[in-house]
Amino acid sequence: MDESRQKLQEIISNSDNIVFFGGAGVSTESGIPDFRSVDGLYHQKYDFPPETILSHTFFVRNTKEFYRFYHDKMLCLDAKPNAAHRKLAELEEKGKLKAVITQNIDGLHQMAGSRRVLELHGSVHRNYCQRCHASYDAQYMLAAEGVPLCEKCGGVIKPDVVLYEEGLDMQTMQDSISYISAADVLIIGGTSLAVYPAAGLIDYFRGSHLVVINKSPTPRDKYADLLVQGSIGEILGNIQVSS
Repeated sequence: MDESRQKLQEIISNSDNIVFFGGAGVSTESGIPDFRSVDGLYHQKYDFPPETILSHTFFVRNTKEFYRFYHDKMLCLDAKPNAAHRKLAELEEKGKLKAVITQNIDGLHQMAGSRRVLELHGSVHRNYCQRCHASYDAQYMLAAEGVPLCEKCGGVIKPDVVLYEEGLDMQTMQDSISYISAADVLIIGGTSLAVYPAAGLIDYFRGSHLVVINKSPTPRDKYADLLVQGSIGEILGNIQVSS
C-alpha cells in the first residue's frame, strides 16, 4: 500500500465522524456516463447540447425531445453498485460514516445499503405528475413511450431531478451543511467540484481532515490534507473497516 492510501486507512480507522461528498466519478465505475469527462455526455453529439436539453426551459418547450434524451441517456436502471458504494454503506453500518452527500441521481448508494443519503440533484427513481402530483417509479418512466403521462389524470410526469435553471431543495442543502460543518473528516470523491451551488458546500467544513480522491485535479486539491489519485472504487474498496 502506497503512502497516500496508508494515510487514508489511518484517517478512516481513527474517526467515527466521516462525511462523504461524491459526484459522477463514483458511478462511472458502474457503467453510468458522467457529464464532463472526455467520454462523458458533454462530449457526445446531439441535436442540442446536453446542458440545453437538461434545462427547465427545454423541458417545458421541447418535452418530447427532452424525454428522448432522458430515456436513452439518464435512465441507467441496469447499473449496479460498485466497490465504492458498498464500502460507504459498510462504513455507515459500522458507525463511522454519518452521511453520503451525492450529486448523482442514480440511487446506487441506497441500492448498496446506505441509509443516510442526501441527493443534491434529486433522483430518477422519484417522478411525479405535474397536475395531480401522483408518484411514479423509474420503471414506469422507462416503459413509457414518448412523453410519460399520468395514468390518473393524463398530466405530464416530471422526474424529481434538478434541471438547469431550477434551484436545489433547501432542506437537502441545510441538512448537507449541518453534516459537513459537524464532520471530523470530509472525503470528497469522484467529482470535479465544478457544479455550484453543490460544490460550495465544501466551504462549510471545519474538521480535521479534508481528503480528495479523484482521477484528475480539482479546485480544492490545494486545501486538502490528503490527495489520493486513482479509481475511487479500487481505493475505497481496499479500506479495512473495524467497528
